[in-house]
Amino acid sequence: MVRCPWCGNDELYIKYHDEEWGVPNHDDRKHFEFLVLESAQAGLSWITILKKRENYRKAYCGFDPEKVALFDHEKIEELMKNPGIIRNRRKIEASVNNARRFLEIVNEFGSFDRYIWSFVNNRPIHNHWKDIKDVPANTKLSDEISKDLKKRGFQFLGSTIVYSYMQAVGLVNDHIVDCFLGGL
Repeated sequence: MVRCPWCGNDELYIKYHDEEWGVPNHDDRKHFEFLVLESAQAGLSWITILKKRENYRKAYCGFDPEKVALFDHEKIEELMKNPGIIRNRRKIEASVNNARRFLEIVNEFGSFDRYIWSFVNNRPIHNHWKDIKDVPANTKLSDEISKDLKKRGFQFLGSTIVYSYMQAVGLVNDHIVDCFLGGL
């Protein structure tokens, strides 16, 4: 079976590649999860984050944005001591801030899903890359989404992080054409 070459032979990467990456997501909690994980990944490898994902799930109350939005200074200090997650104060504080901004979008649009999918007219973008080197790190659309999120007060969600998020939640399918998922 041919897969995108980035997942290599790592079981965790293969599972993520086969079951999540590029698959359209419409669950708000999963959207929040990937916003947290993608922003934590900035400057690190994705496999590092995947290996810490279950620790994040526990530390972030199952990625419940309502609970994370209530995290206070004491909880942030507790997270800073948690060796199971990335202990970067700016990233942790941004995740709490982003939970609050996330809920504001839910209140405005009815769901985060409705907001985010409106950027692609509720239809995933299917790219047909022949080589993984052709896949961009960001696009005009990720620039636009990042700009809108920042305008709404989100932090640590630049265009490159947003593009990775778009791939993770299936707003865009960047599986190469030779990959068994490339034709989805």
